[in-house]
Amino acid sequence: MGIVLRVLLLLLGVLVLPFRLPAQSAIVNRVPAVAGTFYAGERSTLRSDLASLFARARPSASYPHLAALIVPHAGYVYSGEVAASAFNQIDPNAQFENIFILGPSHRVGFDGAAVYVSGNFLTPLGTVPVDTALGRELIRRSPLFVDRVDAHRDEHCIEVTLPFLQYHLKRPFTIVPIVIASDDPNTCRSIARLLQPYFSRKNLFVVSTDFSHYPSADDATRIDAATADAVCSNSTDRLLAALQANGRKRIPGLATSMCGWPAVLTLLAMTEADSDARYHRIQYRHSGDVPGGDRSRVVGYHAIAVTLEQENRSTGFELTKQDRAALLHLARSTIECRVAGQSVRSVDERELSPALKVPCGAFVTLKESGQLRGCIGRFDGTEPLYRVVQQMAIAAATEDPRFPPVQKGEMDQLDIEISVLTPMKKVSSIDEIQMGKHGIYIKKGNRTGTFLPQVATETGWTKGEFLGHCAQDKAGLGWDGWKDAEIYVYEALVFGEKEDN
Repeated sequence: MGIVLRVLLLLLGVLVLPFRLPAQSAIVNRVPAVAGTFYAGERSTLRSDLASLFARARPSASYPHLAALIVPHAGYVYSGEVAASAFNQIDPNAQFENIFILGPSHRVGFDGAAVYVSGNFLTPLGTVPVDTALGRELIRRSPLFVDRVDAHRDEHCIEVTLPFLQYHLKRPFTIVPIVIASDDPNTCRSIARLLQPYFSRKNLFVVSTDFSHYPSADDATRIDAATADAVCSNSTDRLLAALQANGRKRIPGLATSMCGWPAVLTLLAMTEADSDARYHRIQYRHSGDVPGGDRSRVVGYHAIAVTLEQENRSTGFELTKQDRAALLHLARSTIECRVAGQSVRSVDERELSPALKVPCGAFVTLKESGQLRGCIGRFDGTEPLYRVVQQMAIAAATEDPRFPPVQKGEMDQLDIEISVLTPMKKVSSIDEIQMGKHGIYIKKGNRTGTFLPQVATETGWTKGEFLGHCAQDKAGLGWDGWKDAEIYVYEALVFGEKEDN
């Protein structure tokens, strides 16, 4: 390989190669594509290089709730120290359900995101397990996620992050590798909505991107600062505006301000509505900073951390009597339209209070003559409250598998109740559960079950019965299944047509 090509590969490997069809035979494990070029291909040498990089890296800021990292993906000689500074922010003893790794597709073009589900990733340091079941579930849920082996085969953006994780983390971990090829901001936002339920303190997101490509060192420093400002503002609109503004400046040599902007935009789309999310700059360098680096043509690298600052979000969220009445009216009118075979009426957001446009989870419960007639909800707060209530009202009336769909003639007998949910919190002891105040969510493996707070009040159950029925009747774990399961609590603002709570 020529020296010029080797240097360009080490810098990024940004050239887009022609489309390749997937291999005819299934790939069990994804083998390294850039070991020996971007980083050392021999185990002992790689470990020695990583030890040196972490020794020079920025120390950990001991973030209490690290949710995501933005890291570079160039050759280690250029961006390795910045990458190590990012990964050094992770508690080495941290245990994650999954580490989601998002990066751009440099070589294969398509619309959407490719999830690797054919096997595990291999590096010179060993095997990195892939949660292929979760990956297949994403593909099943949306056509935006596809199984494209060819998008991962030669792609370096995920591969180069793995040795840092293997070296730094002391506990086993699994990854969900996702290469985003779309350059449509709306598609990125749609991908974000699908990934939003996994953006929690149980998982870590790693977003792989370099910043400016090929301007001079001085121009890169200035451009990358502006781009990082936009990222740290936690706004998708500001990032897109910054990228457009950089392009209009016609800076000599500038090919892109950020090669992985679709992946970063996806992250921002998950965090911008979260008041707990904070972005922190850790380190910045460019390829001209290394000894002998060419400062006339550089690539920029930022390390940025994303934290969730509070253990519990603000409990100051309230709904006025008018807000509650508006949601109940919206739920009823939505169901009436659906059961009558009419299109659901659109909502003019200008007529809604700010509280009704806050992203919240919610359940809608239907009762007929005091008996349950349907109840469906969602915990994740990725859409405005009013829209969630509309969706759950339709689901409770037509999609609850325990009941036939509501008919038009039943509407006068229906009572509607809405439960607006706070975020869930894992408990270490059932002593933390307050009957009548807390709803419970039980999880063991792929089995889950939940009871809303009002169930305890309506049934008069003891705490043991509350847990037992949820484990047995909802999660299918048996009466004592809660004892070795994860238990979460949440609160709810509950109100209905029969009474004003």
